[in-house]
Amino acid sequence: MSLLENPEPSSAWNEIRAELRRALGQSTYEIWIAPLEVRALDRGRLLLQGPPATQSWIAKRFGPVLDRCAQAVLGDGARVSLDSAPARPRPSQAGGPSPEAEASLVTLNPRYSFDQFVIGDGNRLAHAAALAVAELPGQAYTPLFLYAPPGLGKTHLLHAIGNYLTTFGGAQVRYTTAEAFTNHFIRSLGTHSVGHFKRLYRDADVLLIDDVQFLASKARTEEEFFHTFNALYETGRQLVLTADRLPSALKGLEERLRERFEAGLVADIRPPDLLTRMAILRKRALLDAISIDDDGVLELIARRVTDNVRSLEGALIRVVAYHSLTGRQIDGELTNRVLDSVCPQISTKPLSITSIQAEVAARFGLTTAELVSASRAAAVSWPRQLAIYLARELTASSLQDIGDAFGGRNHATVLHACKRVVERIRGDMQAAGELEELSDSLSASA
Repeated sequence: MSLLENPEPSSAWNEIRAELRRALGQSTYEIWIAPLEVRALDRGRLLLQGPPATQSWIAKRFGPVLDRCAQAVLGDGARVSLDSAPARPRPSQAGGPSPEAEASLVTLNPRYSFDQFVIGDGNRLAHAAALAVAELPGQAYTPLFLYAPPGLGKTHLLHAIGNYLTTFGGAQVRYTTAEAFTNHFIRSLGTHSVGHFKRLYRDADVLLIDDVQFLASKARTEEEFFHTFNALYETGRQLVLTADRLPSALKGLEERLRERFEAGLVADIRPPDLLTRMAILRKRALLDAISIDDDGVLELIARRVTDNVRSLEGALIRVVAYHSLTGRQIDGELTNRVLDSVCPQISTKPLSITSIQAEVAARFGLTTAELVSASRAAAVSWPRQLAIYLARELTASSLQDIGDAFGGRNHATVLHACKRVVERIRGDMQAAGELEELSDSLSASA
């Protein structure tokens, strides 16, 4: 198809907009394309005006589809360029899913907000990425893939994104689980409503899918999800996915899906450290209006329950419930009695700073004297930082006691060493492996 000669700009733009509606879906069209205005059309080059805040991103994300739709109307050589125009309010979203569609989606939990999420070293990257996605859907990271074992907060962040966008973003948000997506797809096949199923998910501006590992070994559902993913990704929409493992470890999924999951930002959530666990308990107590006068109770729970946030909050609820039913004061004795029934203490000899120093020194071929020395050589400073971090995590020693055991260092130096370890293991798999091996070895010997 050759280029049309001297078409009228506004008439050509109206035809191109009709093509764009079909290609992008109504909601995406209304948000991103409707504000664009035609400025000129010269020898197949269509110049559009866009709001200054979004025009460069629109050109980057929608450039190929703009060109394709222009070529469908004007001919093969047509191209679209964007220029800035004064910003104007974004059109509001009209309506939402039909009642039938609502029944197929999972409801967002209003308690799962960014305000209620406790940030710690183990989840800082995931939280920052989720907030960036909520503030700039389709622009920051797409797809965003969050992975963690159960109970560490990935579902909380997924709901927080949805709640934020529903409240402030004006975007069409769809949230569901992989299991619900599968059941809905199977139901649509049986009721011959696949077209409606596709529109529900592919017209979304933001699609949030929880526990994508459950798509494994479901060939037809995987195929449909693959096309849904592509339809959203290629038109600049936002996808956020969660799973209990890395994309590369989802062995039951097709390779092409795993590759797409890895195409954006992949962020993990690690178990919270002691201070974060205590902050989580304080936040939950405040949220539920629970009054606990003895702060040592929260520390006791945080030290006894370490596996995940869900278990941690559940332990607090059990302690409060026992107090409510018996009228007994919430103190260490009551807390230990309740916790003994849900997470019995294993009789072990307590770890000492000395034993940690000996283990770390042996692991790196050093003497304990070298480990606690003033040497700043890399071969000594990294093992020393690891030993300090492990002493803080695995013993009840104070910061000052730890500093004294490492050559008389002060508490600020101890905190700095712990911070350096956390920063390094985020991007260094070998360092993370060394920490895990040492922690496992020390736990086994206790």
